[in-house]
Amino acid sequence: MNGLSFIHLELTSRCNKNCSMCGRRKLEQARSELCHWGDMEYDLVRFIAYQTPRNIVVQMHNNGEPLLYPLLGPVLNQFRNNIRCFNTNGKLLLERADDIIGNMETLTVSVIQDDPEGDEQYGVVTEFLRKRNTQKPHLIYRLLGNVHNKQRWLELPGVVATRILHAPEASRDYSKPTTVPEIGICLDLLTHMAIDRFGNISMCVRLDPEGHLRIGHVNDGLRTAWNSKKRRTYIEYHINQKRSELPGCRDCHFWGVPRGE
Repeated sequence: MNGLSFIHLELTSRCNKNCSMCGRRKLEQARSELCHWGDMEYDLVRFIAYQTPRNIVVQMHNNGEPLLYPLLGPVLNQFRNNIRCFNTNGKLLLERADDIIGNMETLTVSVIQDDPEGDEQYGVVTEFLRKRNTQKPHLIYRLLGNVHNKQRWLELPGVVATRILHAPEASRDYSKPTTVPEIGICLDLLTHMAIDRFGNISMCVRLDPEGHLRIGHVNDGLRTAWNSKKRRTYIEYHINQKRSELPGCRDCHFWGVPRGE
């Protein structure tokens, strides 16, 4: 699977937070029939782990909050030969600390602009850091938008990564222009794979309720999906500067290069 560097694994599509910039919440209002939130079956997780190449990044999130997944500890152990990480809102960090500490490489806490739960989130994170002590995971604080009290996050052990905000509906209409790679091809398309809780494989982790970016199912093999005709066609369209003709890409303003606030 030449080029594959990241797998996004949707352990759960459930979430315990209501964020203003979340496309899921907008989808619940506009197309509730597409919102089948739930958890991935553990046997399916094991089947995916068996097929996953060693030493690539496995991010245990897609559209949901991974700390809600009941068998998080055993799942992390299934991918012990990979770089394990996920993004979290942090609400359940203390409750799930025993599943996390010493069992994954990095952990990203998403800190959102104008979050009414911001102070509570900061308190949970600082208590988790005390409990973690010197063990892994290493923490990253992803500051989304113009986060107040930014300095307090800079003073914590770990790395601060700032990000611009996009429209709630999709990865478009960012608060600042996005960065286009000099090769003119979306880097996510070349390096990422996303797997939803049902085992559907997509070539991108962007919110895609209509399934435009799906390229296969895990039952047919990760390698088969990665080398699928549909994915090769999408890459050719990007090379030929025809991204605007592709469903799932034409309305997206992201090129696989995150930009800081």
